[in-house]
Amino acid sequence: MILSSAGIADGTILETALCVVGAGPAGIVLGITAAEAGLPVLILESGGLRPDDASQALCAGQVEQGVRHPPAMTYRRRGLGGSSTLWGGRCVPLDPIDFEERDWLDLPSTWPIRYETLLPYWVRAHGWAELGRFEYAAAAALPCGMRPMVTTIDDDTISTEQIERFSPPTDFGRRYRKRLECAANVRVLLNATCINIALTQGGGAVRQLESVTQAGSRIQVRAGAYVLAMGGLEVPRLLLASRARVAQHLANEDGALGRFYMCHLAATLGDFLPTDGHAPWHFYQRDPDGVYCRRRFSIKASAQRTHQIGNIVARFHHPLVANPAHGSGALSLLYFGSRLLPAEYAQRNAENNSYAALQHVYNVAVDASGAARFAAHCARRRWLARRKLPSVVIAPPRNMYTLEVHAEQLPCRESRITLAAEADPLGVPKLRIGWRAQAADFRTVRVGTGLIAAALAKAGRGRMLFDPDAAEARIADAGAYGGHHLGAARMSQSAQTGVVDADCRVHGVGNLYVASGAVFPTSGQANPTLTILALALRLADHLVAQFAR
Repeated sequence: MILSSAGIADGTILETALCVVGAGPAGIVLGITAAEAGLPVLILESGGLRPDDASQALCAGQVEQGVRHPPAMTYRRRGLGGSSTLWGGRCVPLDPIDFEERDWLDLPSTWPIRYETLLPYWVRAHGWAELGRFEYAAAAALPCGMRPMVTTIDDDTISTEQIERFSPPTDFGRRYRKRLECAANVRVLLNATCINIALTQGGGAVRQLESVTQAGSRIQVRAGAYVLAMGGLEVPRLLLASRARVAQHLANEDGALGRFYMCHLAATLGDFLPTDGHAPWHFYQRDPDGVYCRRRFSIKASAQRTHQIGNIVARFHHPLVANPAHGSGALSLLYFGSRLLPAEYAQRNAENNSYAALQHVYNVAVDASGAARFAAHCARRRWLARRKLPSVVIAPPRNMYTLEVHAEQLPCRESRITLAAEADPLGVPKLRIGWRAQAADFRTVRVGTGLIAAALAKAGRGRMLFDPDAAEARIADAGAYGGHHLGAARMSQSAQTGVVDADCRVHGVGNLYVASGAVFPTSGQANPTLTILALALRLADHLVAQFAR
């Protein structure tokens, strides 16, 4: 059932077997899975059924001066469904190489679990995110295979066989609300914000969670086990704030909590001029389940080892929207509608230039029919459809393309989340973001993009106008990508190198767990949502087994 906290009296004590903090994708999936296996579950959600200013204000924080990172409130949403109300739906699993030691990179540690460990949970996560079959090879995704991006490239460094799949995107609050309402042993308590984790005298277990309702009542929750599923920024924030309030040790021995914070690096780089007759295919295709799929470039594991870089993928993209030289009425119309786009796309399209604006007006006027077709297409396939076209993909009229890259960020000890001196309205210190990228991250982009350019040229498919120094500057200017908040409560073999163990249990605290991107020890090339869901499902199975014993 879903309950409002409005009428709960001050001092109320709630008891349950399993308490989950956060009703985003991880919290909902974990809570439902555990409850359907027989566990009584209480889910605390800071927001309500719909977004409200009071709840959202609790996401406010600080970004250190000079740090290229979105404001703390961007990409985050409090309420049933969490940030799934905002995401774009792109899903892909991590690669086997992401779980290896990779001794050519300066990693503090890597995943204490194997690729094969998560494989069955990625498959299960597909059902929750409405992704159809678990298939990420282009040759098998569609009955007759997918159309090639470019005619076959036989190269030992890059591949175009890996695809990405797209959720509708699933709003987990809306999609699973009825299931939560009808579940006999699930209680979702809305507008109840966890502000402190109180430990037992010896510090080896959680005694209770302390929460505050939107009406100001203080409540305590006592459970057999507790799971923090509030997202990659709120998890380290609550752990840090709780550690500051209690004398006992919490989380780890070597100060990893809040450190090694990662996002991804992404930007649109260079220009690709295809050879006559070899225009690339960069559109989406739909599989028999109606799921949108798209090919992309990836760097083979052997090439990553040879060139000693991190993981990186790329896809063909239309020219930069802000540059009116593309001559496209559709792209110029998109330039004027940038405010309607998700934040990361709006940022890329922005340019305050009155002369450029006049040129965009000219493009729309000259190519009015193209602009009109584009607007109708977006209305039908993106704004009105339940399974939305994932993004705008336009064939550039002058046959010039760019390369959109998405690269791994390596864990860096100095990239961290800390607590600010200022507190939020509930008295919890606000978070302070000190994101840092390293030279190795930029090298991955520079070398990886160069390998793709070289493979295209070698195959005679076209010329990539690519300046490595300009690419590095553009990646640095773009800064931290999107809402991929990873690594600040990292998974590790021991308390000397991280915060949670292979079962996502906080080191040294017997009944406290984390279901969040915060546990990622490395970021890989993949958007994190699918792996977060897989980890939540694996943790649910672990907790059910623990309670059964």
